[in-house]
Amino acid sequence: MSNDRKGYDVAAYIWPSYTGDEPRTRMFWPEGNGEWETVRNAGPKFPGHRWPRRPLWGYCNEADPRVMEMQIDAAADHGVNVFIYDWYWYDGRPFLETCLNNGYLKARNNDRVKFYLMWANHDVTHLWDRRISHIDDNVIWRGAVDRRGFENIGRRLIDNYFTHPSYYTIDGRPVFMIFEDRNFIEGLGGVDQAAAAVEWLDEEVRKAGFPGLHLQLNLWKLSDQSGVGAGGRLIDDADMERVGFRSITHYQYVMFVDIDRDYEEIIVDAEKEWERLSNDAPLPYFPHVSVGWDNNPRFKVFSPGIVKNNNPENFQKALEMARGHIDRRPDQPPLVTVNSWNEWTETSYLQPDDLHGYGYLEAVKKVFKKD
Repeated sequence: MSNDRKGYDVAAYIWPSYTGDEPRTRMFWPEGNGEWETVRNAGPKFPGHRWPRRPLWGYCNEADPRVMEMQIDAAADHGVNVFIYDWYWYDGRPFLETCLNNGYLKARNNDRVKFYLMWANHDVTHLWDRRISHIDDNVIWRGAVDRRGFENIGRRLIDNYFTHPSYYTIDGRPVFMIFEDRNFIEGLGGVDQAAAAVEWLDEEVRKAGFPGLHLQLNLWKLSDQSGVGAGGRLIDDADMERVGFRSITHYQYVMFVDIDRDYEEIIVDAEKEWERLSNDAPLPYFPHVSVGWDNNPRFKVFSPGIVKNNNPENFQKALEMARGHIDRRPDQPPLVTVNSWNEWTETSYLQPDDLHGYGYLEAVKKVFKKD
């Protein structure tokens, strides 16, 4: 660890589906406890396939503040000090908010782990419903919104989240990430219109007492793997700044490197991409580390593309590479994004399981937690 760093911000994405508190979730998971239903029903697709995996904490409701208090303590004790909540808006209203609103925000210790939001603005198909996830091009909800919808979103963000004392900021600016730039730009009507919408939100954030908004972009490179949205870049590098983005990162290895191979090979290519972006992109890049990828729990038939040998030891190597990347850039905030805290159905989670125990969390602690 470098001598001049006071600490690191290790930000793990949260998939807020492990609760059955919202009625609209039952169309995908009718048993009423969210995507735990899919995890429980998962099984091996071929000899040697390491499913099922089971959570050591049980199939707990993550919209329960007592559950989140336990998880917050476990995260903070192991060096995870930021949660990035996947946040959804469909059909003119929010979706899957109870994990955040009823779990994290009502947890008595939420000052131990900060949070920010990633607007997961992808279209919704039947991917989440294991019974019919094989159906293609069956869109239930569109992720794009127009200017009026964006302003409704912006007011909700400011009133409910940005002003919370645990909301994560960079240079005093609340951080808000966009998952898909294509849906974002097209919904608002083009680059110029998107820039105007962001300028409006930035001004509203200033009125709320902040120096402005820190808009972050999730980058895409590959989009041929199932289970991660439509993908694809719409704006070029020059338009990133024009729209109002201030930094970039990634959501998952599957979105920018070939994942159907050994983890140690993957992280070599991932680090090359970190370096390329840090050297060539017009905005600051924050390195991204994924635990793995295997979304077969969501399908009855085999879904190709599985990260191999993503054990805690190899995961720790990736974290050490990310720490080195950060340390070589002392003028940049010490932020690394991690997929994920709880993406069980994509097999990319830090939470303890019956295969590796607390191994992934211990890896984070060894690399980033100061004694």
